[in-house]
Amino acid sequence: MNGNIFDTPDDALHDVFEGATIMFGGFVSAGSPSNLILALQRRGTSGITGIANNIGLGDLLDVLNERRQLAKFIATFAIRASGGRASRFEELYRRGEVELELVPQGTFAERIRAGGAGLGGVLTRTGLGTMVQEGKQVLNVGGEDYLLEMPLRADFAFIKAHRADRMGNLQYRLAGRNFNPVMATAARIVIAEVEEIVEPGAIDPSDVGTPAVYVDRIVRCDPVPVRWEG
Repeated sequence: MNGNIFDTPDDALHDVFEGATIMFGGFVSAGSPSNLILALQRRGTSGITGIANNIGLGDLLDVLNERRQLAKFIATFAIRASGGRASRFEELYRRGEVELELVPQGTFAERIRAGGAGLGGVLTRTGLGTMVQEGKQVLNVGGEDYLLEMPLRADFAFIKAHRADRMGNLQYRLAGRNFNPVMATAARIVIAEVEEIVEPGAIDPSDVGTPAVYVDRIVRCDPVPVRWEG
């Protein structure tokens, strides 16, 4: 891993290509890879399919819509329920200029887990008889109907951890252990931004949230202040 420690987030994104599918860790603002998101904005890569729990809710993902970098977004929350200012993403979506796939949060997590585990899909009763069911296969198992939800995988996963050792083992802090660990299993290339890089052995094995085997690149970054808009 020592050769895969990058000086800047821009350097770590050197091979992110047009039309890539990218997972972004985080839950609201907690554990969001803000420096990597800003580097992706600077890079200008477009045609991206983004996968994240939310957009425009304390995270910085909405900056990717300033130059229409997102073509599609898969999320559990992307449209405001009521009140407040609409995000750029919501404005583009309502004009039909970006595609949105809303996924119930539990199903979202399980689809990513299935992608990381190499499973062919997930059976769930969540969404039966609703718009979530549209275009999906319904299977009957033991006399009960289930929706077949397909796995989610990505070309890249951008994740945020508190610390990394030089082997690539990651330690999360508090709520930062949300979608980051599971997304690290479901992408071809995993890029982690961390606040501190330590020597091997400095992280207690019981505190490792993502083992080094899943991590391809790490970059040390100072935290980015949360931007709340409403």
